[in-house]
Order: sequence, then C-alpha cells, then structure tokens
Amino acid sequence: MRLFAAGRPLRLRSGAAVAVAVGLLTAGLAAPAFADDDPPQTDQLSIDEPYEQTLPLGTDGGEPQSRPLGVGIYHDNANFTVTDGRLTVDVSELTGVAEVTWPGNCTPSGTRAVCDVPVVPVIDGDYEKQVLLTVRAADGAAVGAQGRITYEATATGGPDGTLTAPHESSETTLTVGTGPDLTIDPIADIERGQPGDERTIPLKITNNGNESANGFTIQLYASYGLTDPTRYDACTYTVTDGNDYPPSTMAICTFDQVLAPGDSFELPEPLTVRLAPRALNERLDIDVEPGDGAQDINSANDYVALQIGAENTADFSVTGDSISGAAGETATAELTFKNNGPAWFAHLGSGDPVAEVRLIVPEGTQVTGVPSGCHPRTLAGGYYPKQTGAPRYDCDLRYWVLEDTQRTFAFSVRVDAVVPGATGAVSIHPSFGEFGQPPFDFDPDLTNNTAVLTVN
Repeated sequence: MRLFAAGRPLRLRSGAAVAVAVGLLTAGLAAPAFADDDPPQTDQLSIDEPYEQTLPLGTDGGEPQSRPLGVGIYHDNANFTVTDGRLTVDVSELTGVAEVTWPGNCTPSGTRAVCDVPVVPVIDGDYEKQVLLTVRAADGAAVGAQGRITYEATATGGPDGTLTAPHESSETTLTVGTGPDLTIDPIADIERGQPGDERTIPLKITNNGNESANGFTIQLYASYGLTDPTRYDACTYTVTDGNDYPPSTMAICTFDQVLAPGDSFELPEPLTVRLAPRALNERLDIDVEPGDGAQDINSANDYVALQIGAENTADFSVTGDSISGAAGETATAELTFKNNGPAWFAHLGSGDPVAEVRLIVPEGTQVTGVPSGCHPRTLAGGYYPKQTGAPRYDCDLRYWVLEDTQRTFAFSVRVDAVVPGATGAVSIHPSFGEFGQPPFDFDPDLTNNTAVLTVN
C-alpha cells in the first residue's frame, strides 16, 4: 500500500498492514514542531518532480506511446506570497532516448525551456503540478536506454524577496522499457456520506502497456470506519485488531485472467463498502500488480487512495486533577484525554498525532516525573533543555483514536511552595493534521477541551 505524507506518496508494496503503519509513524515523526505563537520566518522553494518513469515502446512495432509527466514548484511558508515562478527544464540528456512535447506555459530554446508559474502555491488539498510535459520513447530507441531531465527554479517572494530551489536532486530519469502497465481508472472521492450508507466503488483496471499481464493481484485496504466490503472467491481477507496499528480490513485478490494491451477488467460484481456508525474520514486503498513476476512499467497509476467522508462527529474531551501536599511532598496528577465518539478519528495520511494534551505547570510546583510521549517546552512552546522542571508539557496521542479511546498521562508533581488554590491549565490542541483540514472541525463541543490541575 501507499500512503501520503507531505503531498508525496510513499510506495509500500505487497502485504502489509504493518508496513502501512510504519509508513504513517515515519511521516509523523518527520514533521517539524513550531510554537503556536512563533511561526517560522523562513521559506523554501522546492521542485516537485517524478523520480523516474518508464516509456513503453509501441505495441507490435507500432508508434511508441506518449505519457504525461507533471512537474510543479511550491514553497513552504503560507505566511509569504510567492509569485513569478520560473521552472527551467533541461532535456539535453534525452537525445536518442526520448522526445518531449512542451506545454503552452513553457518557452523552449534548444534543449531547454523556461516554464512560467505566475503564482507559486504551498502544498495543500488543492495543490496541482503546474507544468505538464508529454514524453515518449524516441524512434529507434532500444529497451533499457536511459536519460535524465534536470530542473532549476526561481521565484519572487519569501523573507529575502527571491527564492531559489536546491537542484542537486531535481531530476527525472526516463527509461525505455517494455511490459504491462496496469492502470486503475480514476475514481472520484466520496464526500458527505452518512453513517449506515452503502457506497459502490467503480473499480476498473486497464492494461496500458505494450505486453500482456498474465494474471494480476488486487490489494484492498479499508480503514476502520468502512465495513462489509463485497466478498469475492478470489480474495483472502484479514481484519487487524488495532492494538499496535489502526484496525482495518485487508483483502488480497488473485486473478488468473490475461490482460492484453488495451484490455480492461472489472470485478465479478460491484465493489461496495458500508459506512459504519463510527465512520468519519475514511479511505480505501487499492493497489494492482501484474502476476507471473512481471514488472509494471509505470507504478504511478496502479494505486488509488480513495477518500470517503462521513457527516459525523467525534467529541474530544480532557479532564484535569486535584492534588495536595506540603512543601517538599510529591503527588501524582492524572490528566485524561477521552474520545466520546460516536466517530473514531485518524490522520491516516500524515501520521501526525490526532491531538496533544497540554499542561501548564501550576505555580509553586515542579514536574519531577514525566509520562511517556510528553515533551518539555517553554511557556511559549519553544525548546526546553531538561526533561523535568519545565513550565509546560505537550503530550502526543497516537495518530488514531477509536470511538471510545481514553488515555491518562500521569505526572509526578512536587510542591515546592504552598500556594493555596494554585491552578495549571490543561487543554487539548491539534498537532499538524491533514492537509487542508481545519483543526477539530469534527468536534461538536469545544467547551470540554480545557480543564485545570489544582493544587492545595
């Protein structure tokens, strides 16, 4: 399966709910942390290019097929407006390997072209690559022939007025090849579903390669809020328990059918899934691979991560505690997060924690024992050099919570000076969240997102 992080797909082939979860955790750990009141004042221009692509020769000696190749530029900091993007594309190394057709926003000169991007975006839910090249194998190119496209980019904006993309790794390798190319036809995301709905997924697979696929395997991964997937004799099903990774249903389906170039396949009966009462932001991952040990010559189009949304809510809440003690004594303060449902919630794409439980340490006390998953911070949210004694702690939840998840963070708190009625703020906050998703927009009651820790 392949999961999305930072706008780019992470390819995880056969098998594995474990691999899926590891990819999510990696994505979550890679995210930077900034204080709420201290946004970064740097910006970086980046090039979004495919790493490699295989160009098929023609079928039965016919003309080679043309393929789209999308390239984009983007910047990191939404606090800045970035304009006048210029992407320079160099195809000088493709001689005898591939031919390129330039789109209207590119001005070619010899083996280079400068492509205009009037407004450079940050990556969010509406991001699309702005430069759409068309490539094909050159006439007479041999199987295995290889060449590179390289890129450079500049733009106006950012903290210094000009941004330049690092170009050391901005390249795409094109290889002339032959083989099957199993492609999943586009499937529209499902929005505004209702718990209890049954939805049909129009799954169609076409071989766009220049050789037959001698059988193929379809893998399905349905998130926790999707139930009752259509059962097929060709499939084996596994339901995970959710102890270490989010609960899910996986199916591996093996078909012996031969798909010749241009042939299509549809399942024996339509694929349906049902939105459970706990459904909220669901996804159905579909992956197809040719059988008989064959290598698909374009892995970019044999995978779909279908987003399925349900109109539902998940009520997050936090409770504080009350402790007492004389000066020098230590007590345990328990801060508890709970999801009151009815929906579960997960960051299945980014792997970010679903929320952070925050403690502002009460006056006259000091934290001497810190629970797992909690990080010391300054009051403003910056770096604090020691694990104990910090004025603030942010505690990460996992990247998913079930509809009845409850987690308690137990702090050891020493009373240094008795301050009658001292209180510390306890609250829950979003972490980074999925791209384009407002924080906690699914929570119907924000009044229970705060509490207090009282002392004496």
